[in-house]
Amino acid sequence: MSGIQNSTNPQMCSVGFAHWTFSVIPIYVMTIAVLGIVLNLFVLMVFILHKKACTVAEIYLGNLAAADLLLVSFLPFWAVYAYRYYNWTFGSVLCKIVNVSILMNVYCSIFFLVLVSIDRYFALVFPLSHAKLRGPVCAKGACFLVWVAGFLLSLPAIIHRDVILHWGPNVTKCTVDSPSTTTLIDCMIFIFGFVIPVSIISFCTVKILKALRNRISEGLNGQKKDHKATTLVLAVLLAFLFCWVPFYLYKIPSVLRDRHILTDCTSKYILFISGNIFTYLAFFNSVLNPILYVIVGKNFRSKVKDLFMTSERDHRWSLIRSFLSRRIKSLD
Repeated sequence: MSGIQNSTNPQMCSVGFAHWTFSVIPIYVMTIAVLGIVLNLFVLMVFILHKKACTVAEIYLGNLAAADLLLVSFLPFWAVYAYRYYNWTFGSVLCKIVNVSILMNVYCSIFFLVLVSIDRYFALVFPLSHAKLRGPVCAKGACFLVWVAGFLLSLPAIIHRDVILHWGPNVTKCTVDSPSTTTLIDCMIFIFGFVIPVSIISFCTVKILKALRNRISEGLNGQKKDHKATTLVLAVLLAFLFCWVPFYLYKIPSVLRDRHILTDCTSKYILFISGNIFTYLAFFNSVLNPILYVIVGKNFRSKVKDLFMTSERDHRWSLIRSFLSRRIKSLD
Protein backbone atom coordinates (compact mmCIF):
# COMPACT_ATOMS: atom_id res chain seq x y z
CA MET A 1 0.00 0.00 0.00
CA SER A 2 3.05 2.21 0.00
CA GLY A 3 2.31 3.48 -3.48
CA ILE A 4 -0.72 5.39 -2.23
CA GLN A 5 1.21 7.15 0.46
CA ASN A 6 4.11 7.98 -1.82
CA SER A 7 1.75 9.76 -4.17
CA THR A 8 0.02 11.90 -1.59
CA ASN A 9 2.64 14.54 -1.04
CA PRO A 10 1.14 17.80 -2.34
CA GLN A 11 4.51 19.57 -2.05
CA MET A 12 5.85 17.66 -5.04
CA CYS A 13 3.23 19.09 -7.40
CA SER A 14 1.11 22.20 -7.62
CA VAL A 15 -1.91 20.02 -8.38
CA GLY A 16 -4.31 20.06 -5.40
CA PHE A 17 -5.09 16.56 -4.23
CA ALA A 18 -8.70 15.62 -3.52
CA HIS A 19 -9.06 16.28 0.22
CA TRP A 20 -12.58 14.85 0.24
CA THR A 21 -11.00 11.41 -0.03
CA PHE A 22 -9.60 11.79 3.49
CA SER A 23 -13.12 12.04 4.90
CA VAL A 24 -14.75 9.41 2.67
CA ILE A 25 -12.02 6.74 2.92
CA PRO A 26 -12.04 6.38 6.75
CA ILE A 27 -15.81 5.83 6.81
CA TYR A 28 -15.60 3.31 3.97
CA VAL A 29 -12.65 1.42 5.51
CA MET A 30 -14.27 1.29 8.95
CA THR A 31 -17.49 -0.06 7.38
CA ILE A 32 -15.48 -2.74 5.56
CA ALA A 33 -13.74 -3.60 8.84
CA VAL A 34 -16.95 -4.01 10.87
CA LEU A 35 -18.82 -5.97 8.17
CA GLY A 36 -15.75 -8.08 7.38
CA ILE A 37 -15.16 -9.05 11.02
CA VAL A 38 -18.81 -10.00 11.60
CA LEU A 39 -19.30 -11.90 8.32
CA ASN A 40 -15.99 -13.78 8.29
CA LEU A 41 -16.38 -14.76 11.96
CA PHE A 42 -19.82 -16.09 11.02
CA VAL A 43 -18.35 -18.16 8.16
CA LEU A 44 -15.63 -19.59 10.40
CA MET A 45 -18.19 -20.35 13.13
CA VAL A 46 -20.32 -22.34 10.67
CA PHE A 47 -17.34 -24.32 9.34
CA ILE A 48 -15.92 -25.02 12.82
CA LEU A 49 -19.10 -25.75 14.79
CA HIS A 50 -20.96 -27.83 12.21
CA LYS A 51 -21.08 -31.51 13.15
CA LYS A 52 -20.05 -32.75 9.68
CA ALA A 53 -16.40 -32.58 8.70
CA CYS A 54 -15.46 -29.92 6.16
CA THR A 55 -14.85 -30.92 2.55
CA VAL A 56 -11.51 -30.08 0.96
CA ALA A 57 -13.02 -27.05 -0.80
CA GLU A 58 -14.50 -25.88 2.52
CA ILE A 59 -11.11 -26.21 4.23
CA TYR A 60 -9.63 -23.88 1.62
CA LEU A 61 -12.56 -21.44 1.78
CA GLY A 62 -12.41 -21.48 5.58
CA ASN A 63 -8.75 -20.51 5.45
CA LEU A 64 -9.63 -17.82 2.92
CA ALA A 65 -12.14 -16.46 5.46
CA ALA A 66 -9.37 -16.51 8.10
CA ALA A 67 -7.09 -14.52 5.76
CA ASP A 68 -9.89 -12.00 5.19
CA LEU A 69 -10.49 -11.79 8.94
CA LEU A 70 -6.77 -11.10 9.49
CA LEU A 71 -6.98 -8.16 7.09
CA VAL A 72 -10.21 -6.57 8.33
CA SER A 73 -9.17 -6.89 11.99
CA PHE A 74 -6.39 -4.34 11.43
CA LEU A 75 -8.25 -2.04 9.02
CA PRO A 76 -9.53 0.29 11.81
CA PHE A 77 -5.92 1.43 12.30
CA TRP A 78 -5.72 2.19 8.59
CA ALA A 79 -9.03 4.09 8.75
CA VAL A 80 -7.65 6.35 11.51
CA TYR A 81 -4.42 6.73 9.52
CA ALA A 82 -6.35 7.93 6.46
CA TYR A 83 -8.53 10.22 8.59
CA ARG A 84 -5.39 11.91 9.91
CA TYR A 85 -4.15 12.59 6.36
CA TYR A 86 -1.82 9.58 6.57
CA ASN A 87 -0.18 10.75 9.78
CA TRP A 88 0.72 7.54 11.69
CA THR A 89 0.50 7.80 15.48
CA PHE A 90 0.42 4.12 16.54
CA GLY A 91 4.14 3.44 16.69
CA SER A 92 6.60 1.31 14.75
CA VAL A 93 5.40 -2.15 15.87
CA LEU A 94 1.77 -1.62 14.80
CA CYS A 95 3.02 -0.04 11.56
CA LYS A 96 4.75 -3.30 10.71
CA ILE A 97 1.91 -5.56 11.95
CA VAL A 98 -0.84 -3.73 10.04
CA ASN A 99 1.09 -3.82 6.77
CA VAL A 100 2.08 -7.46 7.24
CA SER A 101 -1.62 -8.32 7.73
CA ILE A 102 -2.43 -6.53 4.47
CA LEU A 103 0.37 -8.20 2.52
CA MET A 104 -0.41 -11.65 3.95
CA ASN A 105 -4.02 -11.21 2.82
CA VAL A 106 -2.79 -10.23 -0.66
CA TYR A 107 -0.71 -13.40 -0.97
CA CYS A 108 -2.70 -15.93 1.07
CA SER A 109 -6.04 -15.05 -0.54
CA ILE A 110 -4.83 -15.71 -4.06
CA PHE A 111 -2.86 -18.80 -2.97
CA PHE A 112 -5.95 -20.33 -1.33
CA LEU A 113 -7.88 -19.65 -4.54
CA VAL A 114 -5.11 -21.42 -6.46
CA LEU A 115 -5.52 -24.43 -4.15
CA VAL A 116 -9.29 -24.47 -4.47
CA SER A 117 -8.99 -24.15 -8.28
CA ILE A 118 -6.58 -27.09 -8.41
CA ASP A 119 -8.94 -29.09 -6.16
CA ARG A 120 -11.90 -28.42 -8.49
CA TYR A 121 -9.68 -29.24 -11.48
CA PHE A 122 -8.75 -32.65 -10.02
CA ALA A 123 -12.35 -33.29 -8.86
CA LEU A 124 -13.84 -32.75 -12.32
CA VAL A 125 -11.02 -33.63 -14.74
CA PHE A 126 -9.28 -36.44 -12.80
CA PRO A 127 -11.92 -37.59 -10.28
CA LEU A 128 -10.31 -40.98 -9.57
CA SER A 129 -6.59 -40.85 -10.33
CA HIS A 130 -5.84 -37.93 -7.96
CA ALA A 131 -8.27 -38.79 -5.15
CA LYS A 132 -5.48 -39.13 -2.54
CA LEU A 133 -4.26 -35.59 -3.24
CA ARG A 134 -7.76 -34.30 -2.42
CA GLY A 135 -7.86 -35.64 1.12
CA PRO A 136 -8.33 -33.42 4.20
CA VAL A 137 -4.79 -34.15 5.47
CA CYS A 138 -3.19 -32.94 2.23
CA ALA A 139 -5.53 -29.92 2.20
CA LYS A 140 -4.55 -28.88 5.75
CA GLY A 141 -0.87 -29.36 4.94
CA ALA A 142 -1.22 -27.21 1.82
CA CYS A 143 -2.97 -24.49 3.86
CA PHE A 144 -0.12 -24.50 6.39
CA LEU A 145 2.40 -24.04 3.56
CA VAL A 146 0.32 -21.15 2.17
CA TRP A 147 0.39 -19.34 5.53
CA VAL A 148 4.16 -19.85 5.75
CA ALA A 149 4.68 -18.64 2.16
CA GLY A 150 2.45 -15.62 2.76
CA PHE A 151 4.44 -14.68 5.85
CA LEU A 152 7.82 -15.13 4.13
CA LEU A 153 6.74 -13.00 1.16
CA SER A 154 5.56 -10.33 3.63
CA LEU A 155 8.95 -10.13 5.40
CA PRO A 156 10.04 -7.02 3.42
CA ALA A 157 7.21 -5.16 5.19
CA ILE A 158 8.70 -6.15 8.56
CA ILE A 159 12.26 -5.29 7.59
CA HIS A 160 11.79 -2.13 5.55
CA ARG A 161 8.47 -0.66 6.75
CA ASP A 162 8.79 1.84 9.59
CA VAL A 163 7.58 5.16 10.98
CA ILE A 164 9.44 7.97 9.23
CA LEU A 165 9.25 11.75 9.66
CA HIS A 166 7.76 13.18 6.50
CA TRP A 167 6.71 16.61 5.14
CA GLY A 168 7.44 18.28 8.48
CA PRO A 169 8.32 17.77 12.14
CA ASN A 170 4.76 16.83 13.19
CA VAL A 171 3.93 14.35 10.41
CA THR A 172 5.01 10.70 10.57
CA LYS A 173 4.40 8.13 7.85
CA CYS A 174 4.12 4.37 8.11
CA THR A 175 6.00 3.77 4.91
CA VAL A 176 8.83 1.90 3.19
CA ASP A 177 12.31 3.26 3.82
CA SER A 178 13.37 3.72 0.17
CA PRO A 179 11.88 3.93 -3.38
CA SER A 180 13.95 0.92 -4.51
CA THR A 181 12.40 -1.23 -1.76
CA THR A 182 8.93 0.01 -2.74
CA THR A 183 9.63 -1.09 -6.32
CA LEU A 184 10.85 -4.50 -5.09
CA ILE A 185 7.70 -5.04 -2.99
CA ASP A 186 5.42 -3.94 -5.85
CA CYS A 187 7.20 -6.27 -8.30
CA MET A 188 6.94 -9.18 -5.83
CA ILE A 189 3.22 -8.52 -5.41
CA PHE A 190 2.69 -8.35 -9.17
CA ILE A 191 4.65 -11.54 -9.97
CA PHE A 192 3.91 -13.81 -6.98
CA GLY A 193 0.50 -12.38 -6.12
CA PHE A 194 -0.90 -11.96 -9.63
CA VAL A 195 0.94 -13.26 -12.71
CA ILE A 196 1.82 -16.77 -11.48
CA PRO A 197 -1.38 -17.50 -9.46
CA VAL A 198 -3.76 -16.08 -12.07
CA SER A 199 -2.03 -18.13 -14.79
CA ILE A 200 -2.64 -21.32 -12.76
CA ILE A 201 -6.23 -20.29 -11.93
CA SER A 202 -6.96 -19.46 -15.59
CA PHE A 203 -5.66 -22.85 -16.74
CA CYS A 204 -7.71 -24.70 -14.11
CA THR A 205 -10.84 -22.64 -14.79
CA VAL A 206 -10.73 -23.35 -18.54
CA LYS A 207 -10.36 -27.08 -17.86
CA ILE A 208 -13.14 -26.99 -15.23
CA LEU A 209 -15.58 -25.25 -17.58
CA LYS A 210 -14.71 -27.69 -20.34
CA ALA A 211 -15.29 -30.67 -18.02
CA LEU A 212 -18.64 -29.26 -16.88
CA ARG A 213 -19.72 -28.70 -20.46
CA ASN A 214 -18.76 -32.24 -21.40
CA ARG A 215 -20.71 -33.67 -18.46
CA ILE A 216 -23.80 -31.67 -19.39
CA SER A 217 -23.58 -32.71 -23.05
CA GLU A 218 -23.17 -36.37 -22.03
CA GLY A 219 -26.11 -36.13 -19.62
CA LEU A 220 -24.04 -36.93 -16.51
CA ASN A 221 -25.83 -35.47 -13.50
CA GLY A 222 -24.46 -37.81 -10.84
CA GLN A 223 -22.10 -35.63 -8.85
CA LYS A 224 -24.30 -32.70 -7.91
CA LYS A 225 -22.15 -31.93 -4.86
CA ASP A 226 -19.15 -31.32 -7.09
CA HIS A 227 -21.22 -29.06 -9.34
CA LYS A 228 -22.48 -27.02 -6.37
CA ALA A 229 -18.99 -26.64 -4.93
CA THR A 230 -17.61 -25.69 -8.34
CA THR A 231 -20.30 -23.04 -8.85
CA LEU A 232 -19.39 -21.43 -5.52
CA VAL A 233 -15.66 -21.58 -6.30
CA LEU A 234 -16.16 -19.96 -9.71
CA ALA A 235 -18.26 -17.20 -8.13
CA VAL A 236 -15.53 -16.53 -5.53
CA LEU A 237 -12.87 -16.51 -8.26
CA LEU A 238 -14.87 -14.04 -10.35
CA ALA A 239 -15.39 -11.76 -7.34
CA PHE A 240 -11.67 -11.89 -6.54
CA LEU A 241 -10.68 -10.96 -10.07
CA PHE A 242 -13.22 -8.11 -10.14
CA CYS A 243 -11.91 -6.67 -6.87
CA TRP A 244 -8.17 -7.31 -7.21
CA VAL A 245 -7.20 -7.12 -10.91
CA PRO A 246 -7.43 -3.27 -11.00
CA PHE A 247 -5.16 -3.12 -7.93
CA TYR A 248 -2.54 -5.33 -9.58
CA LEU A 249 -2.68 -3.43 -12.86
CA TYR A 250 -2.28 -0.17 -10.91
CA LYS A 251 1.08 -1.50 -9.70
CA ILE A 252 2.59 -1.14 -13.20
CA PRO A 253 2.31 2.69 -13.51
CA SER A 254 2.96 2.90 -9.75
CA VAL A 255 6.42 1.37 -10.28
CA LEU A 256 7.04 3.78 -13.16
CA ARG A 257 6.18 6.68 -10.85
CA ASP A 258 8.46 5.41 -8.06
CA ARG A 259 11.32 5.04 -10.56
CA HIS A 260 10.73 8.68 -11.66
CA ILE A 261 9.69 7.68 -15.17
CA LEU A 262 6.23 9.20 -14.70
CA THR A 263 7.02 12.63 -13.28
CA ASP A 264 4.26 14.99 -14.43
CA CYS A 265 1.76 16.15 -11.85
CA THR A 266 -1.29 15.04 -13.84
CA SER A 267 -0.07 11.44 -13.90
CA LYS A 268 0.66 11.55 -10.17
CA TYR A 269 -2.78 12.96 -9.45
CA ILE A 270 -4.47 10.24 -11.55
CA LEU A 271 -2.37 7.57 -9.83
CA PHE A 272 -3.31 8.96 -6.41
CA ILE A 273 -7.05 8.78 -7.16
CA SER A 274 -6.92 5.41 -8.93
CA GLY A 275 -4.62 3.99 -6.24
CA ASN A 276 -7.14 4.84 -3.53
CA ILE A 277 -10.11 3.50 -5.53
CA PHE A 278 -8.43 0.23 -6.54
CA THR A 279 -6.87 -0.46 -3.13
CA TYR A 280 -10.14 -0.01 -1.25
CA LEU A 281 -12.04 -1.97 -3.91
CA ALA A 282 -9.63 -4.83 -3.13
CA PHE A 283 -10.48 -4.52 0.57
CA PHE A 284 -14.17 -4.94 -0.32
CA ASN A 285 -13.42 -8.49 -1.47
CA SER A 286 -13.06 -9.52 2.19
CA VAL A 287 -16.73 -8.61 2.71
CA LEU A 288 -17.95 -9.96 -0.62
CA ASN A 289 -16.66 -13.52 -0.09
CA PRO A 290 -18.88 -14.43 2.91
CA ILE A 291 -21.87 -12.85 1.17
CA LEU A 292 -21.24 -15.14 -1.83
CA TYR A 293 -21.11 -18.19 0.46
CA VAL A 294 -24.68 -17.41 1.57
CA ILE A 295 -26.07 -16.39 -1.85
CA VAL A 296 -24.36 -18.97 -4.08
CA GLY A 297 -23.25 -21.72 -1.69
CA LYS A 298 -26.17 -24.14 -1.29
CA ASN A 299 -24.06 -26.47 0.85
CA PHE A 300 -23.06 -23.57 3.08
CA ARG A 301 -26.71 -22.52 3.51
CA SER A 302 -27.55 -26.11 4.45
CA LYS A 303 -24.79 -26.09 7.06
CA VAL A 304 -26.13 -22.82 8.50
CA LYS A 305 -29.64 -24.26 8.65
CA ASP A 306 -28.45 -27.49 10.28
CA LEU A 307 -26.34 -25.59 12.79
CA PHE A 308 -29.16 -23.32 13.93
CA MET A 309 -31.73 -26.15 13.92
CA THR A 310 -29.38 -28.23 16.09
CA SER A 311 -28.83 -25.30 18.41
CA GLU A 312 -32.57 -24.66 18.69
CA ARG A 313 -33.28 -28.37 19.30
CA ASP A 314 -30.60 -28.54 21.98
CA HIS A 315 -32.08 -25.43 23.59
CA ARG A 316 -35.57 -27.00 23.64
CA TRP A 317 -34.22 -30.23 25.18
CA SER A 318 -32.38 -28.18 27.78
CA LEU A 319 -35.63 -26.40 28.71
CA ILE A 320 -37.50 -29.73 28.90
CA ARG A 321 -34.81 -31.32 31.09
CA SER A 322 -34.80 -28.27 33.34
CA PHE A 323 -38.62 -28.37 33.65
CA LEU A 324 -38.66 -32.12 34.41
CA SER A 325 -35.88 -31.70 36.94
CA ARG A 326 -37.83 -29.01 38.78
CA ARG A 327 -41.00 -31.15 38.71
CA ILE A 328 -39.17 -34.16 40.14
CA LYS A 329 -37.68 -32.04 42.91
CA SER A 330 -41.11 -30.61 43.75
CA LEU A 331 -42.56 -34.15 43.99
CA ASP A 332 -39.76 -35.20 46.30
